[in-house]
Amino acid sequence: MEHSGATATAVLPANPLADAHAQLAEAVGHLGLSEGTRRMLATSRREMMVSIPLRRDDGSTAVYTGYRVQHSLTRGPAKGGLRYAPSVDLDEVRALAMWMTWKCALVDVPYGGAKGGVAIDPRDHSHAELERVTRRYTTEILPIIGPEVDIPAPDIGTDESTMAWIMDTYSVAKGHTVPGVVTGKPISLGGSLGRALATSRGVAHIALMAMASRGMRPEHATAAVQGFGKVGRGAARLLAEAGVKIRAVSDIDGAIYMHEGLDIARLGEHVDRSGSVMGFDGAEAIDPGYLLTLDVDVLVPAAVEGVLTEANADRVQASIVVEGANGPTTKAADRILRERDVLVVPDILANAGGVVVSYFEWVQANQAYQWSERDVNDRLEERMTRAWHDVVDYAGAHRLTYRQAATALAVQRVTEAHRLRGLYP
Repeated sequence: MEHSGATATAVLPANPLADAHAQLAEAVGHLGLSEGTRRMLATSRREMMVSIPLRRDDGSTAVYTGYRVQHSLTRGPAKGGLRYAPSVDLDEVRALAMWMTWKCALVDVPYGGAKGGVAIDPRDHSHAELERVTRRYTTEILPIIGPEVDIPAPDIGTDESTMAWIMDTYSVAKGHTVPGVVTGKPISLGGSLGRALATSRGVAHIALMAMASRGMRPEHATAAVQGFGKVGRGAARLLAEAGVKIRAVSDIDGAIYMHEGLDIARLGEHVDRSGSVMGFDGAEAIDPGYLLTLDVDVLVPAAVEGVLTEANADRVQASIVVEGANGPTTKAADRILRERDVLVVPDILANAGGVVVSYFEWVQANQAYQWSERDVNDRLEERMTRAWHDVVDYAGAHRLTYRQAATALAVQRVTEAHRLRGLYP
C-alpha cells in the first residue's frame, strides 16, 4: 500500500493471488479484452527470489528468503513497497505487485506496479541485524532496481530507516548519492514533507467523500479502525478531527472500544508510552475480530490482508468499508457485502495516497528541489478527488461496484498503454 512502517504480522487469505486474478478476469470480461491480453496482464514482467544470509548479533548465521516482483513496466518505472513479515511468499508479492499496477494507473501516476518482501519477523531482530538484512537484500536485487527502473518504499515491517539503508547501499554501489532510488526516506535524506501521513490522509479524504455520497455528516458518524500503525493511526486522527466519533481501534496486541468515542490524540500518547492500544484509560478491551462487526457507520480495515471473509462479512454492520490495507476483503466477502448494499471503497483507490506522495517525492528528487508540505497535501487531495470522481462516474455509467469500476478503469489504462507501445519484437 506504500505504507510507512507498520509492524503487524500479515494474516493472508488462502490465496491473495487468486483474488487478484479473479478481479483482473472480471475487468477483462467487462472490457471485452482478449484472452491473450488477460494472460499478459496476469503475468509478472520480472521476478527475483534471493537468499539473504544474516550474521546475527550472537555470532550465529541465519538465512532468509527475499523477493522482488515487477508486475508491469509499461507506464513507467515499477513502484511498490517492501515488507518484512514471516508470512511473505512469492504469491503474496505477486498479488501485491499487480494491485500496485492498478493503483498507480487509477491515480494516474507514471509507474507500473512492484512489490518486495523478506520472510522475516522484524520483532525478533535487533536494529543492527535488520540493517544487515536490508543491505544484503539490496545488494542481491541491485541489478533490477533504480530510480528509472524500480523504486521501493516502506510497507509492513519497514520504515524510513530501511529506505535510508537501501539508498545508501545502492549509492555506494553506484559511486554517488542516488536519492531517487527509494521513497519514504527521512526528510534529511531527501524525503518529502507530508509523506509520513500521505496514506492516512488519502484514506480519510476518501472516507469523508464516501460518507457524503451516502448523506452522512462527519459530526454525526461513527467509525472503527482496524490497525493503529501509521496508516490506521493517522486515518483515525484525521477522521476524529473532522468530527467522526472513533468508537474502536485495534493493533497487534488487541482491540479497545469506547461507545462515546476514543480521544485519539490522548490514545496516541498512550501508545507512544506503552507500545500498544491496550490498557488505555476508560476503554473496554474487546475481541479484535469483533471490531469488524461493530455497530458503526464506517469500517476502516487498515492492518493486513484477508480480514473480511465469508465467515464474517454477513455480520458487518457498517454501511461503508474503506480499505486502508491492501486486499483486506476476500472475493467471497466482497460478494456478500455487495448483496447487502455495503459500499466498499477498494484499496487501489482508498489507500493510494502513499504512492501519490511517493511519486511527488521521486519528482522532487529528480528536480533536486523540495516542495512545501502545503503543496504536497493540496496536490494529494486533488489527485484523490479526481480518482474518486472517475470511479464514481464509471461505476454509475456501467452499473458496477466501486471495486469493479476502479479495477476496470485501471486495467483499461494499462491496456491502452500496452496498445500504444506495441509488442516488441
